[in-house]
Amino acid sequence: MIALGLEGSANKLGVGLILHPNPTNAKASAPAQILSNIRHTYVSPPGEGFLPKDTAKHHRAFVVQLVKQALREAGVSVQDVDCICYTKGPGMGAPLQSVVVAARMLSLLWGKALVGVNHCVGHIEMGREITGATNPVVLYVSGGNTQVIAYSTQRYRIFGETLDIAVGNCLDRFARTLNISNDPAPGYNIEQLAKKGRFLLDLPYAVKGMDCSFSGILARVDDFAAQMKKGELRDAETGELITPEDLCFSLQETVFAMLVEITERAMAHVGSNQVLIVGGVGCNERVQEMMGVMAKDRGGCVYATDERFCIDNGIMIAHAGLLAYQKGFHTRLEESTCTQRFRTDDVWVQWRDD
Repeated sequence: MIALGLEGSANKLGVGLILHPNPTNAKASAPAQILSNIRHTYVSPPGEGFLPKDTAKHHRAFVVQLVKQALREAGVSVQDVDCICYTKGPGMGAPLQSVVVAARMLSLLWGKALVGVNHCVGHIEMGREITGATNPVVLYVSGGNTQVIAYSTQRYRIFGETLDIAVGNCLDRFARTLNISNDPAPGYNIEQLAKKGRFLLDLPYAVKGMDCSFSGILARVDDFAAQMKKGELRDAETGELITPEDLCFSLQETVFAMLVEITERAMAHVGSNQVLIVGGVGCNERVQEMMGVMAKDRGGCVYATDERFCIDNGIMIAHAGLLAYQKGFHTRLEESTCTQRFRTDDVWVQWRDD
């Protein structure tokens, strides 16, 4: 079976086509085949975020072009496609609406079933498929979400999460403070600067049980940035001036240490020795490294993917949607809505029975 997936919950518009071997003719463990995975990003000017209306306009302008390109690269025709999968939520309202309208159009035009997909579950299932992780604790970190998740009885249970803003949003907003370019992504540019940092500044460490808070950390590092720009911020021991690289380094080290702590606690609770990192921030080499040190100490390992699958993409929506479709699930046209709030643990994971 073949599914087409449409993702557009934020500034990335993704279209992907995936093939699941027919379960009647292939082993259940046969891997999915990625036929195409196309993405186009709306990039806002340095120092600015992306507004919902501008992002939605971008998605409307490029979606038809990307669908055609994905079909060409996959070498399949409309007749080969079994279902149209789209991101139902969570995400930004206007971009989500643009994608769901496109999905409805294709469903009506081609006579194909619709499947609404939870964005977070799409990340998890794609990560499991690519890495081969069996039953890991999942750290889902992106610009809009921060959750520690573990599977139990056909649900992805949330063990801990952010109490305010997501870790990716924290990094992105600090990039705006420093007027860092949004191309290819503000978080990526923060990461590159952090590699050159030498001094670790003391920032709030806000772990509350299994949850984290990032807004106070952002406020404090923004205050440090204001002092730095005036030439008033120096290292306490050496007296050297603090640089943007030092601030990025300090921010990353602090927030990633918090994520490692709550992930390790979840691993101990469920008795797992596997960590799967998904979401856009999961591309960050430093968070992978820190998580790897923790997992190794516990006799475990870390699974992560590269930017093709960590960053929002259409193939993850196609994959998760097709898993549900193969179990008989589909979304009726009159129910093909989208929502900014769609909890990971609201989804019945009927394709898993382990």
